[in-house]
Amino acid sequence: MLFEPEPPERIVPVLVPVAVEGAWSYRVPNGVDVRPGSIVEVPVGPRKVIGAVWDGEADTSIDSKRLRNIERVFDVPPISEDLRRFVEWVANWTLAAPGMVLRMVLRVRDALEPEPPVKGVALAGDPPARMTPARAHVLDILQETPTGWTKSALAGEVGVSPGVVDGLIEHGTLASVTLPRPRLPQLDPEKSGPTFTPAQARAVEEIRASAKDGFSVTLIDGVTGSGKTEVYFEVVAKVLRKGRQAVVLLPEIALTNQFLDRFEARFGGRPVEWHSELSAKKRARTWRDIAFGEAKVVVGARSALFLPYRDLGLIVVDEEHDSAFKQDDRVPYSARDMAVVRGHLSHFPVILSSATPSVESRVNAEAGRYQRIVLEERASGAEMPTLTAVDMRNEGPEHGHWLAPKLITAMNEALEDKAQSLLFLNRRGYAPLTLCRHCGHRFQCPNCSAWLVEHRFRGKLVCHHCSHEERRPDVCLSCGAADSLVACGPGVERIAEEVNELFPEARSLVLSSDSFTTPERMRQELKMVEDGEVDIVIGTQLVAKGHNFPLMRLVGVVDADLGLANGDPRAAEKTFQLLAQVTGRAGRIGGGGLAFLQTYAPENPVLQALLSGDHNQFYQEEIAARRSAGLPPFGRLAAIIVSAPERGEAEGYARVLARVAATLVDRHVMVLGPADAPLALVRGRHRQRFLVQTVRGFDMQAWLRAWLEAAPKPRGQIRVQVDVDPQSFM
Repeated sequence: MLFEPEPPERIVPVLVPVAVEGAWSYRVPNGVDVRPGSIVEVPVGPRKVIGAVWDGEADTSIDSKRLRNIERVFDVPPISEDLRRFVEWVANWTLAAPGMVLRMVLRVRDALEPEPPVKGVALAGDPPARMTPARAHVLDILQETPTGWTKSALAGEVGVSPGVVDGLIEHGTLASVTLPRPRLPQLDPEKSGPTFTPAQARAVEEIRASAKDGFSVTLIDGVTGSGKTEVYFEVVAKVLRKGRQAVVLLPEIALTNQFLDRFEARFGGRPVEWHSELSAKKRARTWRDIAFGEAKVVVGARSALFLPYRDLGLIVVDEEHDSAFKQDDRVPYSARDMAVVRGHLSHFPVILSSATPSVESRVNAEAGRYQRIVLEERASGAEMPTLTAVDMRNEGPEHGHWLAPKLITAMNEALEDKAQSLLFLNRRGYAPLTLCRHCGHRFQCPNCSAWLVEHRFRGKLVCHHCSHEERRPDVCLSCGAADSLVACGPGVERIAEEVNELFPEARSLVLSSDSFTTPERMRQELKMVEDGEVDIVIGTQLVAKGHNFPLMRLVGVVDADLGLANGDPRAAEKTFQLLAQVTGRAGRIGGGGLAFLQTYAPENPVLQALLSGDHNQFYQEEIAARRSAGLPPFGRLAAIIVSAPERGEAEGYARVLARVAATLVDRHVMVLGPADAPLALVRGRHRQRFLVQTVRGFDMQAWLRAWLEAAPKPRGQIRVQVDVDPQSFM
C-alpha cells in the first residue's frame, strides 16, 4: 500500500499590529492557502490578533515546535503589494514599528466578517379585513418599496408603533424577508458640471496633460472662491471613466457636508465618507466597499490614506496646508506628504489644493518637482475683499471691551444691508485664564502645565490638552475670597457676550468645536449660516476652512497678532494662512467683501503682506528666511520627546540620550536640548524635548536610529517619541 508523503511544513512571516521591528513566523496549517497580503488571525501570547502575511522569507532558525499556527484566514481581498510597500515606507520614515502602521490599515475588525443579513418585512398577502389609517399608510409605503423595510424604520417612517406592523404580520399581509444590501449610489462622470471660467478651463487641461501617464503632483494654488474644487472634480471624472478609485482628503469633518452637496451636484450621487464620527457598522461596511472596489470615491480625514483600495488611481489633498493633516500620536505622519509617497509608489497622480499653500509645496513647485497651477480670480467674478488694519494702540475699544469702534460701525452697516458678519478669534471658551484679584491665584490644570480655560456657557473650567474640567467656583480656592475671580482675556464666548450687548436684535451664533455635541448638529448650524438664518457668526479656526457662505460680507479678526509671538518656526506661515483663509470668507459671491484686522503691530511683515494683497511677497520673504536658517524644506527637523510620570525620570533619561548623542558627532547634525518642552507637563507626564536639525539630503532616519539603538532601553514608564518633520513645537 502506497502512502502519499505529507506536504512539507510551510512557514510564513506575519506582520502583527504591535510595536515590534518586523514580522513573526507562523505555521500554515495543511489545506490553508495564504499569500503575501492575506489577512489572518494569529495567536500572540494569550491573545488572538489580526495581522497580515508579509513579504520575504520566514525565520527558519526558530525551532518549528515553538511556532504557532495561523488560526484563520479572512475572506477579504489581500492587502495589495503597493499598500504593503507603503506601510514599510511610512514605518521607515517615521521610525515607527511596521506593525503600528499596519494597525491603521486593519483598525476595523468588524469589516473582516461578512455583513450579517438584515431582516425586514415586505408585502406578502391580502390586506386585512379591518383597515385603519395607520395600516393603510404602512401598506402604501411598502407598495412604493416592494423590497421591504426593517420593522423599526417602517414604523418610524409612518409614525406608528411597531405593534401596527406586528398586527399586519399576524394577518399574513406582511412577511419577514431578508433585505437586500443597500447599493451605493452610481456616480456619473459624464454629468455636466458648471461652466468654467477661462482660467479654470486652462487649469483642467494642464492637469489632464500632467496626469496623463503615471505619477505626477499638481499644486492648485487659487484664491478663495476660485473654483479649485470644480477643477479637480474633472480629474476625478477621468479616474471614474477608467473604473478606478479616487480619494479626497479633507482636514475637517465640518467641511464634509457642503463638499458632499457639491460632489452630488457634479456626479449625481454622493461619495462614501470616512472619518472618526462614523458608526462602527458604517465604518465596517465602508471598509469592505473600498476593499472590494465597490466604493469608487472616498471623502475622508487623513486616516483614509491607509484604506485598502482595490484600484486607487488618484489622491486629492484639499486645503493641503492645513495642520490637521499631521498626526502627532502613535505614528506621527503628514498625510499630505504620505499622499505624495503613495502616489509615487503606485504610479498615479496626486493633486494638492489650497488658497494658501504650504511653503514646502511652493518650494517643490518652484524646483519643478510639482506642477503649479495658479487661479488668480474668483469663479463668481467677485472682487477679493478689501483688508483694513485697525491699530489697537490708538483705535482700540474702551477698557473691558474687545471690538474696535471701526469694526462695530462696519457690522452695523452689514446688518442694515441684511448681510452677514463673521468675527474670528482662534481661542475657544470664554477666557484663557481665571485668577483671583485678591491673592493672585491662577487656576491651572492639575495634569498639565496649562491654565484652565473658562467656559461660561457650561459653568466649567476646562483644560484643552487633557480635557480635565471642574466647576467654576464662587470663591477663590486659595484664599477663600468671594467675588474675586476675574476672567482675563477674551475667548469666542466673551466676544459673543459683547456682540449680544451691542446688537441685541441680531441673530448670533458661536461656531467652535466646543459648541457641537454631534457632527450632525455642526452640519445643521453651518447650514443655517449658509442659508442666511444667522446675522453674526463668532468662530474659531473652524470657520476658516473652505466654507462658502454666500451672504458673508464682513470679516473681523479680533486678534490678528495671536500666534505670531511664539517659538514656532512656522508661526509666520501658519498665521498668514489662517488670516488669509478667514478673510477670504468675505464677499465670495456678491463681492464687496470687507475684512478688518485688529492688531497691535500693523507693521508686522505677515500683516503687511495680507494688507497689500501681495501673497508672493510673503512667500518669497518666508522662503528666503527658511533657506538662510536651514529650516524645512531646505533642512530637516525631528523632535524627540522623553516623557515620564516623574520629572526626575524624564530628566535622567534625557541626560543619558544627550551623552549618547555626543558620541555620534556628525557635522551635518545639530542636537538642541534636552530642555523642558513648552508644555512641560501633559496628562500627568513630564516632558523633556530634543530638536535635531540636519541638512537636506542627509539620512536623518539612519542617524536617529543609530542614536536610539546606542542608548539604553527606556525602562518602567519612560517613553520616547520621535516626530520626524514636526508641525507642532509644543
